[in-house]
Amino acid sequence: MATLNGGDIADLFHTLAAMIEREKDHLSALDGVIGDGDHGVTMSIGFQAVDKALASNESAAAPSDVFMLAARTFLNAVGASAGPLYATGFMRAAASTKGKDALTADDVADVIGAIAEGIVHRGKAEVGQKTMVDAWQPAAEAALAAKGSASLASVGQAAAKAAKDGAEATAAMTAGKGRSANLGERAVGHVDPGAASAALLLETLAQWAGDKDQ
Repeated sequence: MATLNGGDIADLFHTLAAMIEREKDHLSALDGVIGDGDHGVTMSIGFQAVDKALASNESAAAPSDVFMLAARTFLNAVGASAGPLYATGFMRAAASTKGKDALTADDVADVIGAIAEGIVHRGKAEVGQKTMVDAWQPAAEAALAAKGSASLASVGQAAAKAAKDGAEATAAMTAGKGRSANLGERAVGHVDPGAASAALLLETLAQWAGDKDQ
């Protein structure tokens, strides 16, 4: 059974940062329809900052250290709403892994649940309001339901599928939070960019976890 140490979690953030860099124009284009048009750039700034901080900080040895450094760095780098949301999520992930030198598949499920819990707590959003919560909350529920599988890949795949379905469902919603809430029915037909980026993060996690299980 594969487990993940602090170096592995740092590598995961590197992989996530690279994916966001590839997808930032697409995410900003989605945001341009119902928001400020900068979501991809904002996410890129945050994840590139985290990637750079982890590359130059050898003291982030345990998984909890990596998540805490990611939280502080993301918050300092991103002033938009995504900054506090992901920072809080990563802080909750750090708390859930505190004292653990290696993470099992069940621990990873708990991390996904903790990140979602942090985002919900900070953003005060609910499923159905056309936000990233529409991807993160079902992903957390699916990951936690997959506990006991003893497989990083199966936990990641369950979360990724639920996040993708949740993100796609936002196209049929009017917005209850954020700038797009001002659009009313005009927001219908467009996927929420925050949910879209969350789904991509979890899809990348699933692919990365699958490689670790090889």
